[in-house]
Amino acid sequence: MKKTHFAIVTGASSGMGVEFARQLAQRGYNLLIVSNEERIHEVAKELTDTGEGLQVIGLVMDLGKQSSARELYEYAHAHEIEVEVLVNNAGVYHDRDILDDSEGFTSLIINLHMYTPAMLCYLFGQDMKVRRKGYILNVCSVTDKMAAQRLGTYGGTKAFLSHFTRALHIELRQYGVHVTNVRPGAVDTGLYNIKPVFTKIGKCLGIIVSPQTLARRGLRAMFRGRAKTTVPTVFWRALTFLITLIPTWQLRLIRRFGWF
Repeated sequence: MKKTHFAIVTGASSGMGVEFARQLAQRGYNLLIVSNEERIHEVAKELTDTGEGLQVIGLVMDLGKQSSARELYEYAHAHEIEVEVLVNNAGVYHDRDILDDSEGFTSLIINLHMYTPAMLCYLFGQDMKVRRKGYILNVCSVTDKMAAQRLGTYGGTKAFLSHFTRALHIELRQYGVHVTNVRPGAVDTGLYNIKPVFTKIGKCLGIIVSPQTLARRGLRAMFRGRAKTTVPTVFWRALTFLITLIPTWQLRLIRRFGWF
């Protein structure tokens, strides 16, 4: 079964993950796409039927477990899949007070955003380093700089992944392995429960982008060897910069009066 030019995309049953997989297939990559949803098999069939003549494997796996990174790595090796591209996209979004989350959800988000992607980078990165060729794209978030209420767990885990990605980019560049952090702002994936009219306005203003745009810009940055890219660029860079200027006492005041 051994094939060259295989790409792994996690969280590929919907949204951005499907687009990453589709655009990698268009670039000629065979695919191992992973999700905890059975729909991943439908996505694999859809991508196979596009006529690209590529191999697409759909794998159901719970990436929220700490054993999953090792299991995925061993699956790839057992099936002689040589991974050239790794896209760590799997994750969950929420904005909620830290202590209002259940213990199970807190464990899930920490594993999905921190432990599993870091260990996948560690395991597959070893092989890429030996081959002196490879690409890793970690889907982080503009919230990695937003240390504010209701984003403590989500933004905090994304901050770890962002810092981890930057360090890995520096470490592996000399070995021909390119590691990139894509920092999405708002992406039209239906996760935010925004009314369609506001989504349309946001897209017109360039505040919200489509999954297709996000995937295209992220992959382009990765293949060009960039350390990071923010999508959309201007609005979210300005917003995250302004938020970092707000002192903690003002955030407490905003919280106290329920303004946000």
